[in-house]
Amino acid sequence: MPHAVMLDAKSLGPQIDLSAIRGAVTQLDVFDQSTTQQAKERLANADIALVNKVVLDGETLKQLPSLRLICVMATGLNNIDLEAAKALNISVKNVAAYGTASVSQHTLMLILNLANRLPLYQQEVAKGVWQQSDFFCLQDHVTLQLAGKRLVMVGQGELGTEVARLAEAFGMQVTFTARPGNEANDARPSLDDVLPEADIISLHCPLNADTQHLINQERLATAKPSLLLVNCARGGIIDEVAALEALRQGRIGGLAVDVLPVEPPREGHPLLAALDEPLNLIVTPHNAWVTPEARQNIIALTAENITQWKHAK
Repeated sequence: MPHAVMLDAKSLGPQIDLSAIRGAVTQLDVFDQSTTQQAKERLANADIALVNKVVLDGETLKQLPSLRLICVMATGLNNIDLEAAKALNISVKNVAAYGTASVSQHTLMLILNLANRLPLYQQEVAKGVWQQSDFFCLQDHVTLQLAGKRLVMVGQGELGTEVARLAEAFGMQVTFTARPGNEANDARPSLDDVLPEADIISLHCPLNADTQHLINQERLATAKPSLLLVNCARGGIIDEVAALEALRQGRIGGLAVDVLPVEPPREGHPLLAALDEPLNLIVTPHNAWVTPEARQNIIALTAENITQWKHAK
């Protein structure tokens, strides 16, 4: 039975039961947070590293001769030097589809709020505009009925498929695009082909060379002025500055993101600065995945990864 060290347990949030992992190892040391330098010390005698966002670079891995398995308690592997791990015979396992219900729920929440112009109407209620109205309601901001509208999805994995299923329950017509960068070998329509007819675009693809600034100034120029744009994937897939300018100028109808290129955005970001403006704009703090069920599922899937690794040895 191996010795495991969890480096950044606090990133999983409160009230998480670690018993599934404890049952799969001899010893589990748990640290709320760790720097890369601290990781070298804390993993010195460990067989398994359990990590969410701590960077384990090649230089660090070379100094950990006991380490045999890295369990990333997330889907993204960008914080691990995968080539170094392979050269050192260290297995790397991640978890996927742990938060499908949570993220798809959050995505639909953003779409619904943008469609109903909730940011704008909430600002007006807070400022007393409704209280001073000549009529019983406010209706200056034209809302979007989702039934019959075209939802364009970039990404048809488990998450994208679930968002599409929920969207269809609202009567939306869903179109999945070809994988960016592989349009010539993909029977699905390209983003450029369908973007001019899109009422809503929702992004559920990885960030890579083909998707960096996938939604840019040039593509936004072809969009309907009522387009709603939602990103629950990765910051940088949208050119956020270009999208914000399009929103300010009325060239798109709404923008909602759960992700930014740098997280947390300690140096600020133009979208954060714009939240006080009268815009149909929503920024959530990368928390689409944080339902208790999704976070607990990470533990269960990580324990499964440890068990499979032990059986394969």
